Amino acid sequence: MPKDLTYILLLFALFVVPRALQRFRLPSAITSFLLGAAASASGVLSQDPTLSLLATFGIVAMFLTAGLEVNGSELKIGARVIVQHVSVRMLLVLGVGALIAVGMAFSYRVGTLIALALFTPSTGFILDSLDTLGLEPRERFWIKSKAIATELLALGVLFIALQSTSMERLGVATAALLALVLVLPLLFRFFAARIAPFAPKSEFAFLLMLAVVSAYITRALGVYYLVGAFMVGIAAQTFRTRLPAMSSERTLHAVEAFASVFAPFYFFNAGLHLHAEDFSATAILLGVGAVAVCVPLRVGLVVLHRKYTLGESFRSGLPVAIALAPTLVFSLVIAEILRDRFAVPDFIFGALIVYTVLNTILPGFLLGRAAPDLDVLDTVGTPVESQAHAQPAELPA
Repeated sequence: MPKDLTYILLLFALFVVPRALQRFRLPSAITSFLLGAAASASGVLSQDPTLSLLATFGIVAMFLTAGLEVNGSELKIGARVIVQHVSVRMLLVLGVGALIAVGMAFSYRVGTLIALALFTPSTGFILDSLDTLGLEPRERFWIKSKAIATELLALGVLFIALQSTSMERLGVATAALLALVLVLPLLFRFFAARIAPFAPKSEFAFLLMLAVVSAYITRALGVYYLVGAFMVGIAAQTFRTRLPAMSSERTLHAVEAFASVFAPFYFFNAGLHLHAEDFSATAILLGVGAVAVCVPLRVGLVVLHRKYTLGESFRSGLPVAIALAPTLVFSLVIAEILRDRFAVPDFIFGALIVYTVLNTILPGFLLGRAAPDLDVLDTVGTPVESQAHAQPAELPA
């Protein structure tokens, strides 16, 4: 088949088929991923550099969006609950990582990475799917805050786990990352003073290119693209007082639109890396077993914590806990790292893929209902979406 026709069919498959299947509560990301797996089985588009580049844009845009969603004032509102939640998740990752390392004769680094893949919510995917779950503003606030806080912690643990081969390497990588943290605000100040006044509406292009460059820098440091893109998003948020357009709703919507175009390529490309030998009976059973053990454990811990800190009933805490279940992007990234850098057995890679596909589908079937109409006004004439942004300030009380 001619290459041009192949790309045209791919565009149709990625932008039409997933949307059509959403009516059956199947996330579009999972559909794109499974389409990639089908293409891998048929030998189509394997090792395609153009597709790899588009996939990189996709993951950069997803984590840039997640970084832009980080709002320090919102995190402070529920700080006590969020700190407790993150502490419990940290102990869970370290404890399960140690058990995996001892039980399966892996290094502690590998055990910790597997635990991160099992217990880290995929913030970008979760935030993107909130509208389809028909949740209340209070539930959306807690889901967003807990997912972002947990991902911040997970990125730190991921960095240490990947760079802790020696103290020298960890020190050099930490210094390089700190240098990037210090340089980003300088670049934003330079843009605000020297470029923005003479190039109106260039904020989106600058933000995106800076995210791509930072992502490649952190990739070179050995901590994958997502860290650099996430850092740029956070830096843009902290700089919003001096250059409001950088983190405005318009810019955020533009980044989200960009991510919606390129994210399917990331999931499709991830599916292309699957092989039949990854999914032995052992891998499938282990992945299903991980869902049966880890998902109820994660959901139960969140529900119990909310009951004893916020006084919620078990039924009230369930939507928040279930919505935090998907680990899609984080599990895919770590599974790839484990296979490429640590040469884990194929059944471990396959089990993580089975686990993340199942836990990502779960919320849509348990919570999925008609998304709220964002144009409908509530009883006092405030748009529902605006109410969702205004409500959190009163939630913890």
